[in-house]
Amino acid sequence: MKLFNTLTRQKEEFVPITPGEVKMYSCGPTVYNYFHVGNARPFIVFDLLRRYFEYRGYKVQFVQNFTDIDDKVINKANEEGVTYDVIADRYIKEYYTDAEGLGIGKATVHPRATETMDAIIGIVQKLLDTGHAYLAPNGDVYFRTKSDPDYGKLCHQPMEELQAGARISVGEQKEDPMDFAVWKAAKPGEPAWDTPWGSKGRPGWHIECSAMVNKYLGPTIDIHSGGLDLIFPHHENEIAQSECANGCAFAHYWLHNGFLTIDNEKMSKSKGNFFMVRDAAKEFGYETIRMFMLSAHYRTPLNYSAESLEMNKASLARLYEARNNMEFRISKAEGDAMTAEESAKLETLAAYKQKFIDAMDDDLNTADALSAVFELTREINAWMGAHQDATKAFLTAAHSLFMELTGVLNLVQKREDAAADPDADRIETLIAQRAAAKKEKNFAEADRIRDELAAMGVTIKDTRQGTQWSRA
Repeated sequence: MKLFNTLTRQKEEFVPITPGEVKMYSCGPTVYNYFHVGNARPFIVFDLLRRYFEYRGYKVQFVQNFTDIDDKVINKANEEGVTYDVIADRYIKEYYTDAEGLGIGKATVHPRATETMDAIIGIVQKLLDTGHAYLAPNGDVYFRTKSDPDYGKLCHQPMEELQAGARISVGEQKEDPMDFAVWKAAKPGEPAWDTPWGSKGRPGWHIECSAMVNKYLGPTIDIHSGGLDLIFPHHENEIAQSECANGCAFAHYWLHNGFLTIDNEKMSKSKGNFFMVRDAAKEFGYETIRMFMLSAHYRTPLNYSAESLEMNKASLARLYEARNNMEFRISKAEGDAMTAEESAKLETLAAYKQKFIDAMDDDLNTADALSAVFELTREINAWMGAHQDATKAFLTAAHSLFMELTGVLNLVQKREDAAADPDADRIETLIAQRAAAKKEKNFAEADRIRDELAAMGVTIKDTRQGTQWSRA
Protein backbone atom coordinates (compact mmCIF):
# COMPACT_ATOMS: atom_id res chain seq x y z
CA MET A 1 0.00 0.00 0.00
CA LYS A 2 1.27 3.46 -0.89
CA LEU A 3 0.29 6.70 0.84
CA PHE A 4 1.10 10.29 -0.08
CA ASN A 5 3.21 11.65 2.77
CA THR A 6 2.95 15.42 3.20
CA LEU A 7 6.27 15.31 5.05
CA THR A 8 8.17 14.06 1.99
CA ARG A 9 5.69 15.25 -0.68
CA GLN A 10 5.63 11.87 -2.38
CA LYS A 11 3.87 8.53 -2.34
CA GLU A 12 5.62 6.06 -0.10
CA GLU A 13 5.09 2.41 0.62
CA PHE A 14 3.41 2.06 3.99
CA VAL A 15 5.69 0.22 6.42
CA PRO A 16 4.28 0.10 9.96
CA ILE A 17 6.45 0.48 13.04
CA THR A 18 5.18 -2.88 14.32
CA PRO A 19 4.40 -5.46 11.62
CA GLY A 20 0.66 -6.06 11.33
CA GLU A 21 -0.27 -3.09 13.51
CA VAL A 22 -1.16 0.54 12.77
CA LYS A 23 -1.17 3.44 15.20
CA MET A 24 -2.98 6.43 13.77
CA TYR A 25 -4.30 9.74 15.07
CA SER A 26 -6.71 12.10 13.34
CA CYS A 27 -7.72 15.54 14.52
CA GLY A 28 -11.32 15.66 15.70
CA PRO A 29 -13.84 18.47 16.17
CA THR A 30 -13.94 21.45 18.49
CA VAL A 31 -17.30 20.78 20.10
CA TYR A 32 -19.20 24.07 20.19
CA ASN A 33 -21.65 23.41 17.32
CA TYR A 34 -22.76 20.74 14.86
CA PHE A 35 -20.01 19.88 12.40
CA HIS A 36 -20.23 21.10 8.80
CA VAL A 37 -19.76 19.30 5.49
CA GLY A 38 -16.12 20.45 5.30
CA ASN A 39 -15.40 18.77 8.65
CA ALA A 40 -17.15 15.64 7.43
CA ARG A 41 -14.58 14.96 4.72
CA PRO A 42 -11.59 14.10 6.97
CA PHE A 43 -13.85 12.26 9.42
CA ILE A 44 -15.15 10.03 6.62
CA VAL A 45 -11.86 9.60 4.76
CA PHE A 46 -9.64 8.70 7.69
CA ASP A 47 -12.28 6.47 9.27
CA LEU A 48 -12.31 4.66 5.91
CA LEU A 49 -8.51 4.36 6.00
CA ARG A 50 -8.83 2.67 9.38
CA ARG A 51 -11.56 0.37 8.01
CA TYR A 52 -9.42 -0.55 5.00
CA PHE A 53 -6.40 -1.37 7.15
CA GLU A 54 -8.63 -3.67 9.20
CA TYR A 55 -10.00 -5.25 6.02
CA ARG A 56 -6.41 -6.02 4.99
CA GLY A 57 -5.77 -7.71 8.33
CA TYR A 58 -4.07 -5.00 10.37
CA LYS A 59 -4.77 -4.40 14.02
CA VAL A 60 -5.50 -0.68 14.23
CA GLN A 61 -5.34 1.65 17.20
CA PHE A 62 -7.17 4.78 16.06
CA VAL A 63 -7.44 7.89 18.20
CA GLN A 64 -9.59 10.92 17.34
CA ASN A 65 -9.90 13.70 19.90
CA PHE A 66 -12.55 16.13 21.06
CA THR A 67 -11.35 19.67 21.80
CA ASP A 68 -13.74 20.45 24.63
CA ILE A 69 -11.98 23.49 26.11
CA ASP A 70 -11.32 26.35 23.70
CA ASP A 71 -12.25 30.00 23.13
CA LYS A 72 -15.15 28.96 20.90
CA VAL A 73 -16.52 26.53 23.49
CA ILE A 74 -16.17 29.12 26.26
CA ASN A 75 -17.79 31.88 24.18
CA LYS A 76 -20.74 29.62 23.32
CA ALA A 77 -21.16 28.76 27.00
CA ASN A 78 -21.11 32.44 27.95
CA GLU A 79 -23.72 33.24 25.28
CA GLU A 80 -26.07 30.65 26.74
CA GLY A 81 -25.21 31.30 30.38
CA VAL A 82 -24.03 27.72 31.03
CA THR A 83 -20.69 26.08 31.85
CA TYR A 84 -18.31 24.95 29.12
CA ASP A 85 -18.91 21.25 29.85
CA VAL A 86 -22.66 21.61 29.11
CA ILE A 87 -21.80 22.84 25.61
CA ALA A 88 -19.13 20.17 25.11
CA ASP A 89 -21.36 17.31 26.28
CA ARG A 90 -24.20 18.47 24.01
CA TYR A 91 -22.14 18.67 20.84
CA ILE A 92 -20.15 15.51 21.49
CA LYS A 93 -23.51 13.73 21.64
CA GLU A 94 -24.56 15.45 18.40
CA TYR A 95 -21.24 14.50 16.79
CA TYR A 96 -21.98 10.83 17.40
CA THR A 97 -25.47 11.21 15.88
CA ASP A 98 -24.11 12.69 12.65
CA ALA A 99 -21.10 10.37 12.58
CA GLU A 100 -23.31 7.29 12.85
CA GLY A 101 -25.50 8.60 10.04
CA LEU A 102 -22.42 9.11 7.85
CA GLY A 103 -21.19 5.58 8.54
CA ILE A 104 -18.23 6.77 10.64
CA GLY A 105 -17.25 4.24 13.29
CA LYS A 106 -16.13 5.13 16.78
CA ALA A 107 -12.38 5.45 17.25
CA THR A 108 -10.51 3.12 19.58
CA VAL A 109 -10.34 6.11 21.93
CA HIS A 110 -12.06 9.50 21.74
CA PRO A 111 -10.15 11.49 24.39
CA ARG A 112 -11.26 14.91 25.56
CA ALA A 113 -8.74 17.63 26.26
CA THR A 114 -10.13 18.09 29.77
CA GLU A 115 -9.73 14.37 30.48
CA THR A 116 -6.08 14.49 29.36
CA MET A 117 -5.01 17.44 31.48
CA ASP A 118 -2.35 15.56 33.48
CA ALA A 119 -0.64 14.47 30.26
CA ILE A 120 -0.89 17.98 28.81
CA ILE A 121 0.62 19.56 31.92
CA GLY A 122 3.32 16.87 31.93
CA ILE A 123 4.50 17.64 28.39
CA VAL A 124 4.44 21.42 29.03
CA GLN A 125 6.60 20.87 32.13
CA LYS A 126 9.04 18.76 30.10
CA LEU A 127 9.33 21.55 27.50
CA LEU A 128 9.96 24.07 30.27
CA ASP A 129 12.59 21.85 31.88
CA THR A 130 14.50 21.41 28.61
CA GLY A 131 14.37 25.09 27.62
CA HIS A 132 12.11 24.51 24.62
CA ALA A 133 9.38 26.53 26.37
CA TYR A 134 9.39 29.53 28.70
CA LEU A 135 7.03 31.14 31.21
CA ALA A 136 6.00 34.65 30.20
CA PRO A 137 5.47 37.37 32.85
CA ASN A 138 1.69 37.15 32.42
CA GLY A 139 1.63 33.41 33.16
CA ASP A 140 1.36 32.16 29.56
CA VAL A 141 3.80 29.45 28.50
CA TYR A 142 5.24 29.69 24.97
CA PHE A 143 7.13 27.20 22.86
CA ARG A 144 10.50 28.62 21.82
CA THR A 145 10.26 27.94 18.08
CA LYS A 146 13.89 28.73 17.28
CA SER A 147 14.95 25.95 19.65
CA ASP A 148 13.77 23.47 16.99
CA PRO A 149 16.12 23.51 13.97
CA ASP A 150 13.65 21.41 11.94
CA TYR A 151 10.70 23.79 12.39
CA GLY A 152 8.85 24.19 9.07
CA LYS A 153 9.66 20.72 7.70
CA LEU A 154 6.00 19.73 7.27
CA CYS A 155 4.83 22.90 5.50
CA HIS A 156 8.14 23.02 3.59
CA GLN A 157 8.76 26.70 4.29
CA PRO A 158 12.05 28.10 5.61
CA MET A 159 12.01 29.89 8.95
CA GLU A 160 12.66 33.30 7.40
CA GLU A 161 9.51 33.05 5.26
CA LEU A 162 7.42 31.96 8.22
CA GLN A 163 8.84 34.78 10.32
CA ALA A 164 7.83 37.35 7.71
CA GLY A 165 4.15 36.73 8.41
CA ALA A 166 4.44 36.37 12.20
CA ARG A 167 3.09 39.04 14.54
CA ILE A 168 2.78 39.57 18.28
CA SER A 169 -0.83 40.29 19.15
CA VAL A 170 -2.00 42.68 21.86
CA GLY A 171 -1.61 41.05 25.27
CA GLU A 172 0.98 38.49 24.17
CA GLN A 173 4.37 38.52 25.89
CA LYS A 174 6.46 36.42 23.53
CA GLU A 175 10.23 36.45 23.09
CA ASP A 176 9.72 36.02 19.34
CA PRO A 177 6.72 36.48 17.00
CA MET A 178 7.10 32.85 15.85
CA ASP A 179 6.61 31.41 19.35
CA PHE A 180 3.21 29.86 20.14
CA ALA A 181 1.26 29.26 23.32
CA VAL A 182 1.26 25.81 24.88
CA TRP A 183 -0.45 27.10 28.04
CA LYS A 184 -2.73 30.10 28.54
CA ALA A 185 -2.96 31.82 31.91
CA ALA A 186 -6.43 31.96 33.42
CA LYS A 187 -8.74 34.84 32.59
CA PRO A 188 -11.49 35.95 34.99
CA GLY A 189 -14.49 33.63 34.83
CA GLU A 190 -12.79 30.99 32.66
CA PRO A 191 -12.24 27.36 33.69
CA ALA A 192 -8.64 26.77 34.79
CA TRP A 193 -6.33 24.05 36.06
CA ASP A 194 -3.45 24.21 38.57
CA THR A 195 0.11 23.64 37.35
CA PRO A 196 3.51 22.85 38.90
CA TRP A 197 4.94 26.10 37.49
CA GLY A 198 2.30 28.11 39.36
CA SER A 199 0.36 29.47 36.40
CA LYS A 200 -3.26 28.40 36.67
CA GLY A 201 -4.89 28.23 33.25
CA ARG A 202 -5.76 25.99 30.31
CA PRO A 203 -3.88 24.42 27.40
CA GLY A 204 -3.16 25.91 24.01
CA TRP A 205 -4.75 24.20 21.04
CA HIS A 206 -1.69 22.43 19.61
CA ILE A 207 -0.44 20.86 22.84
CA GLU A 208 -3.66 18.89 23.35
CA CYS A 209 -3.03 16.63 20.35
CA SER A 210 0.62 16.04 21.25
CA ALA A 211 -0.36 14.94 24.74
CA MET A 212 -3.18 12.67 23.53
CA VAL A 213 -0.97 10.98 20.94
CA ASN A 214 1.73 10.38 23.54
CA LYS A 215 -0.70 9.10 26.17
CA TYR A 216 -2.73 6.72 24.02
CA LEU A 217 -0.36 5.72 21.20
CA GLY A 218 3.18 6.49 22.38
CA PRO A 219 5.89 8.98 21.36
CA THR A 220 6.05 7.79 17.72
CA ILE A 221 3.05 6.80 15.60
CA ASP A 222 2.55 5.50 12.09
CA ILE A 223 0.02 7.99 10.71
CA HIS A 224 -1.25 11.45 11.66
CA SER A 225 -4.03 12.92 9.55
CA GLY A 226 -6.34 15.88 9.15
CA GLY A 227 -7.49 18.57 6.75
CA LEU A 228 -5.12 20.47 4.49
CA ASP A 229 -5.74 23.64 6.51
CA LEU A 230 -4.13 22.01 9.59
CA ILE A 231 -0.66 21.59 8.06
CA PHE A 232 0.35 25.03 9.34
CA PRO A 233 0.38 26.00 12.08
CA HIS A 234 -1.38 23.16 13.92
CA HIS A 235 0.46 20.08 12.68
CA GLU A 236 3.76 21.92 12.31
CA ASN A 237 3.52 22.96 15.95
CA GLU A 238 2.53 19.47 17.03
CA ILE A 239 5.67 18.07 15.45
CA ALA A 240 7.92 20.70 17.03
CA GLN A 241 6.66 20.35 20.59
CA SER A 242 6.35 16.55 20.44
CA GLU A 243 9.79 15.88 18.98
CA CYS A 244 11.48 18.38 21.29
CA ALA A 245 9.75 16.82 24.32
CA ASN A 246 10.35 13.19 23.38
CA GLY A 247 13.58 13.34 21.38
CA CYS A 248 12.24 11.11 18.59
CA ALA A 249 10.13 11.24 15.41
CA PHE A 250 6.49 12.09 16.06
CA ALA A 251 4.74 10.51 13.04
CA HIS A 252 6.12 8.65 10.04
CA TYR A 253 3.28 9.47 7.61
CA TRP A 254 1.27 12.70 7.42
CA LEU A 255 -1.99 12.54 5.41
CA HIS A 256 -4.12 15.56 4.51
CA ASN A 257 -7.39 15.75 2.61
CA GLY A 258 -8.14 18.48 0.06
CA PHE A 259 -10.46 21.44 0.52
CA LEU A 260 -14.20 21.36 0.01
CA THR A 261 -15.76 24.21 -1.96
CA ILE A 262 -19.44 25.14 -2.13
CA ASP A 263 -20.72 25.76 -5.67
CA ASN A 264 -17.09 26.37 -6.67
CA GLU A 265 -16.52 28.97 -3.94
CA LYS A 266 -14.58 28.49 -0.73
CA MET A 267 -16.91 27.59 2.12
CA SER A 268 -17.39 30.64 4.34
CA LYS A 269 -19.85 31.78 6.97
CA SER A 270 -19.63 35.33 5.63
CA LYS A 271 -20.75 34.16 2.18
CA GLY A 272 -23.66 32.25 3.63
CA ASN A 273 -22.55 29.03 1.90
CA PHE A 274 -21.85 27.17 5.13
CA PHE A 275 -23.76 23.88 5.47
CA MET A 276 -24.04 21.72 8.54
CA VAL A 277 -24.08 17.99 7.89
CA ARG A 278 -27.33 17.78 9.84
CA ASP A 279 -29.07 20.13 7.40
CA ALA A 280 -27.57 18.54 4.28
CA ALA A 281 -28.66 15.12 5.50
CA LYS A 282 -32.27 16.26 5.79
CA GLU A 283 -32.27 17.08 2.10
CA PHE A 284 -30.07 14.35 0.61
CA GLY A 285 -29.59 11.69 3.30
CA TYR A 286 -26.45 10.89 5.29
CA GLU A 287 -25.32 8.04 3.05
CA THR A 288 -25.50 10.25 -0.03
CA ILE A 289 -23.05 12.63 1.65
CA ARG A 290 -20.70 9.71 2.35
CA MET A 291 -21.01 8.53 -1.26
CA PHE A 292 -20.23 12.06 -2.46
CA MET A 293 -17.13 12.31 -0.26
CA LEU A 294 -15.78 8.99 -1.58
CA SER A 295 -16.53 9.81 -5.22
CA ALA A 296 -13.27 11.76 -5.56
CA HIS A 297 -9.72 11.10 -4.42
CA TYR A 298 -9.32 12.45 -0.90
CA ARG A 299 -6.43 14.78 -1.81
CA THR A 300 -8.26 16.51 -4.67
CA PRO A 301 -10.48 19.57 -4.17
CA LEU A 302 -14.15 18.59 -4.03
CA ASN A 303 -17.05 20.86 -4.99
CA TYR A 304 -20.22 20.52 -2.97
CA SER A 305 -23.36 21.33 -4.94
CA ALA A 306 -26.98 20.18 -5.08
CA GLU A 307 -26.30 18.75 -8.53
CA SER A 308 -23.38 16.67 -7.27
CA LEU A 309 -25.40 15.39 -4.34
CA GLU A 310 -28.32 14.43 -6.58
CA MET A 311 -25.98 12.53 -8.91
CA ASN A 312 -24.49 10.61 -6.00
CA LYS A 313 -27.94 9.93 -4.59
CA ALA A 314 -28.94 8.37 -7.91
CA SER A 315 -25.72 6.32 -8.05
CA LEU A 316 -26.32 5.05 -4.54
CA ALA A 317 -29.89 4.11 -5.48
CA ARG A 318 -28.56 2.03 -8.39
CA LEU A 319 -26.34 0.08 -6.03
CA TYR A 320 -29.23 -0.52 -3.62
CA GLU A 321 -31.43 -1.67 -6.49
CA ALA A 322 -28.74 -4.12 -7.61
CA ARG A 323 -28.39 -5.49 -4.09
CA ASN A 324 -32.14 -5.87 -3.67
CA ASN A 325 -32.48 -7.57 -7.05
CA MET A 326 -29.76 -10.07 -6.14
CA GLU A 327 -31.42 -10.85 -2.83
CA PHE A 328 -34.83 -11.26 -4.46
CA ARG A 329 -33.37 -13.65 -7.03
CA ILE A 330 -31.57 -15.61 -4.30
CA SER A 331 -34.85 -16.01 -2.40
CA LYS A 332 -36.47 -17.57 -5.48
CA ALA A 333 -33.52 -19.52 -6.93
CA GLU A 334 -32.59 -23.16 -6.64
CA GLY A 335 -29.35 -25.05 -7.13
CA ASP A 336 -26.75 -25.52 -4.41
CA ALA A 337 -23.98 -26.13 -6.94
CA MET A 338 -22.81 -23.78 -9.69
CA THR A 339 -22.66 -24.77 -13.31
CA ALA A 340 -19.26 -24.82 -15.00
CA GLU A 341 -20.23 -21.66 -16.86
CA GLU A 342 -21.13 -19.92 -13.59
CA SER A 343 -17.84 -20.97 -11.96
CA ALA A 344 -15.95 -19.46 -14.87
CA LYS A 345 -18.00 -16.26 -14.61
CA LEU A 346 -17.33 -15.98 -10.90
CA GLU A 347 -13.60 -16.06 -11.61
CA THR A 348 -13.96 -13.09 -13.95
CA LEU A 349 -15.98 -11.23 -11.30
CA ALA A 350 -13.15 -11.79 -8.80
CA ALA A 351 -10.96 -9.56 -11.00
CA TYR A 352 -13.01 -6.59 -9.82
CA LYS A 353 -12.02 -7.34 -6.24
CA GLN A 354 -8.36 -7.11 -7.23
CA LYS A 355 -9.07 -3.90 -9.13
CA PHE A 356 -10.75 -2.52 -6.00
CA ILE A 357 -7.79 -3.48 -3.80
CA ASP A 358 -5.28 -2.03 -6.28
CA ALA A 359 -7.17 1.28 -6.22
CA MET A 360 -7.37 1.42 -2.43
CA ASP A 361 -3.69 0.47 -2.14
CA ASP A 362 -2.85 3.41 -4.39
CA ASP A 363 -3.15 6.17 -1.78
CA LEU A 364 -6.75 5.28 -0.91
CA ASN A 365 -8.12 6.00 -4.39
CA THR A 366 -11.81 5.69 -3.57
CA ALA A 367 -12.89 7.08 -6.95
CA ASP A 368 -11.30 4.14 -8.79
CA ALA A 369 -12.45 1.72 -6.08
CA LEU A 370 -16.05 2.85 -6.61
CA SER A 371 -15.57 2.48 -10.35
CA ALA A 372 -14.61 -1.17 -9.76
CA VAL A 373 -17.78 -1.65 -7.68
CA PHE A 374 -19.99 -0.21 -10.43
CA GLU A 375 -18.29 -2.34 -13.08
CA LEU A 376 -18.88 -5.41 -10.92
CA THR A 377 -22.51 -4.37 -10.48
CA ARG A 378 -23.05 -4.00 -14.23
CA GLU A 379 -21.55 -7.45 -14.86
CA ILE A 380 -23.79 -9.09 -12.25
CA ASN A 381 -26.89 -7.27 -13.53
CA ALA A 382 -26.16 -8.30 -17.12
CA TRP A 383 -25.60 -11.92 -16.11
CA MET A 384 -28.81 -12.07 -14.12
CA GLY A 385 -30.71 -10.55 -17.03
CA ALA A 386 -29.35 -13.10 -19.47
CA HIS A 387 -29.58 -16.11 -17.12
CA GLN A 388 -33.01 -16.24 -15.54
CA ASP A 389 -32.18 -19.75 -14.28
CA ALA A 390 -28.99 -18.73 -12.45
CA THR A 391 -28.34 -21.01 -9.49
CA LYS A 392 -28.68 -19.93 -5.89
CA ALA A 393 -25.00 -20.86 -5.40
CA PHE A 394 -23.83 -18.43 -8.07
CA LEU A 395 -26.16 -15.62 -7.04
CA THR A 396 -25.11 -16.00 -3.40
CA ALA A 397 -21.42 -15.86 -4.30
CA ALA A 398 -21.91 -12.79 -6.53
CA HIS A 399 -23.93 -11.09 -3.79
CA SER A 400 -21.25 -11.92 -1.22
CA LEU A 401 -18.55 -10.30 -3.39
CA PHE A 402 -20.71 -7.20 -3.94
CA MET A 403 -21.41 -6.86 -0.20
CA GLU A 404 -17.74 -7.39 0.67
CA LEU A 405 -16.52 -4.49 -1.46
CA THR A 406 -19.35 -2.11 -0.62
CA GLY A 407 -18.88 -3.13 3.01
CA VAL A 408 -15.28 -1.89 3.01
CA LEU A 409 -16.60 1.51 1.86
CA ASN A 410 -19.49 1.17 4.33
CA LEU A 411 -22.02 1.86 1.58
CA VAL A 412 -25.20 -0.05 0.68
CA GLN A 413 -25.29 -1.70 4.13
CA LYS A 414 -28.52 -0.16 5.41
CA ARG A 415 -31.71 -2.19 5.42
CA GLU A 416 -35.41 -1.53 5.50
CA ASP A 417 -36.73 -4.92 6.47
CA ALA A 418 -39.83 -5.63 4.38
CA ALA A 419 -41.03 -8.11 7.01
CA ALA A 420 -40.99 -5.32 9.59
CA ASP A 421 -42.99 -2.97 7.34
CA PRO A 422 -46.30 -2.28 9.11
CA ASP A 423 -48.11 -2.64 5.78
CA ALA A 424 -46.25 -5.79 4.67
CA ASP A 425 -49.24 -8.14 4.99
CA ARG A 426 -51.53 -5.71 3.16
CA ILE A 427 -48.93 -5.22 0.39
CA GLU A 428 -48.44 -8.97 -0.08
CA THR A 429 -52.23 -9.47 -0.22
CA LEU A 430 -52.62 -6.76 -2.86
CA ILE A 431 -49.77 -8.25 -4.91
CA ALA A 432 -51.45 -11.66 -4.79
CA GLN A 433 -54.80 -10.13 -5.81
CA ARG A 434 -53.09 -8.31 -8.69
CA ALA A 435 -51.45 -11.54 -9.87
CA ALA A 436 -54.87 -13.27 -9.80
CA ALA A 437 -56.47 -10.39 -11.73
CA LYS A 438 -53.76 -10.58 -14.40
CA LYS A 439 -54.23 -14.34 -14.66
CA GLU A 440 -57.95 -13.77 -15.25
CA LYS A 441 -57.04 -11.05 -17.81
CA ASN A 442 -58.77 -8.47 -15.66
CA PHE A 443 -56.18 -5.82 -16.49
CA ALA A 444 -58.30 -2.91 -15.27
CA GLU A 445 -58.36 -4.43 -11.77
CA ALA A 446 -54.61 -5.19 -11.96
CA ASP A 447 -53.92 -1.55 -12.88
CA ARG A 448 -56.18 -0.34 -10.09
CA ILE A 449 -54.22 -2.41 -7.54
CA ARG A 450 -50.91 -1.11 -8.93
CA ASP A 451 -52.22 2.44 -8.44
CA GLU A 452 -53.31 1.61 -4.89
CA LEU A 453 -49.85 0.27 -4.10
CA ALA A 454 -48.26 3.37 -5.63
CA ALA A 455 -50.45 5.55 -3.42
CA MET A 456 -49.05 3.62 -0.44
CA GLY A 457 -45.52 4.51 -1.59
CA VAL A 458 -44.80 1.02 -2.90
CA THR A 459 -42.97 0.31 -6.14
CA ILE A 460 -43.47 -3.09 -7.77
CA LYS A 461 -41.52 -4.87 -10.46
CA ASP A 462 -42.72 -7.96 -12.31
CA THR A 463 -40.04 -10.57 -12.97
CA ARG A 464 -39.98 -14.18 -14.10
CA GLN A 465 -39.40 -15.13 -10.49
CA GLY A 466 -42.43 -13.18 -9.24
CA THR A 467 -43.34 -9.64 -8.21
CA GLN A 468 -40.70 -7.71 -6.28
CA TRP A 469 -41.75 -4.76 -4.17
CA SER A 470 -39.99 -1.98 -2.32
CA ARG A 471 -40.72 1.34 -0.75
CA ALA A 472 -40.40 4.15 -3.31
